[in-house]
Amino acid sequence: MSGLRPYPSVQDALNLMSPPGQREVGWSILGALARAQLRRGASVVLDGVARRPEIEMCRELAGEEAASLVVVLTTCSDVTIHRSRVEGRARGIPNWYELDWSHVERAIAPWGPPVDVDLELDVVRPLAENLEFLKTVLSARTAQY
Repeated sequence: MSGLRPYPSVQDALNLMSPPGQREVGWSILGALARAQLRRGASVVLDGVARRPEIEMCRELAGEEAASLVVVLTTCSDVTIHRSRVEGRARGIPNWYELDWSHVERAIAPWGPPVDVDLELDVVRPLAENLEFLKTVLSARTAQY
């Protein structure tokens, strides 16, 4: 979506959508890019705040492309650590805003974690432990295909 920000007419059109279309259009673009990668035989990782509609879109896309899908929910169970990580990083995405803690709080308040995930990783756990959990789930899932 950052690539669309320099175009005021596109931003106006997105803002006129109900609800505003950044999320819906952004996930549509991600879906199209993921489909192109899958058709090339490449793996795809989509990283974003996914709600039920986005997860369903990914499940549908994976089914249509005969691809394995693993939905991973990442959380941070320690609010102090979560806040320090948000405040201590710069994403550096061209034409896009940086996150601050108040933005994260506003995003979290109405959000409910999806219940139909394959794996939940809490980033408070050691990285090696989370990687092992992920490898186990990925190995089991890819063995099915």
